[in-house]
Amino acid sequence: NKTMATQVSDGLKKEVLVAGTGPKLAVGRKVTVQCTGSVAGNPPKKFWSTTDPGQKPFTFNVGVGQVIKGWDEGCLTMCLGEKARLYIAGYKGYGEKGFSAWGIPPNAELIFEIEILKVEK
Repeated sequence: NKTMATQVSDGLKKEVLVAGTGPKLAVGRKVTVQCTGSVAGNPPKKFWSTTDPGQKPFTFNVGVGQVIKGWDEGCLTMCLGEKARLYIAGYKGYGEKGFSAWGIPPNAELIFEIEILKVEK
């Protein structure tokens, strides 16, 4: 529910679904997440989920540009065990190019449900 979300930064809102424990993630930390991504709409259109058959949790270094800007900014507000829904404006997602392989049109608003499973140094 986007109306329950709080503004993280311009173009990014976050709704906490399950509170986590511990300190917020730090830039450069290696994190492993479960996530489901959708293009915003009525209804939203899922394009990727780590929980789908044959998929596995996704690991990346947070805050260093390995993922879209909305993920970096949103995940840096999260902590271990937290599950949140991020609402990401097109310019903090895949921008003007979109991502046609996943059916993401140019400048599409995205919704990601992300759960922080593991945090490493």
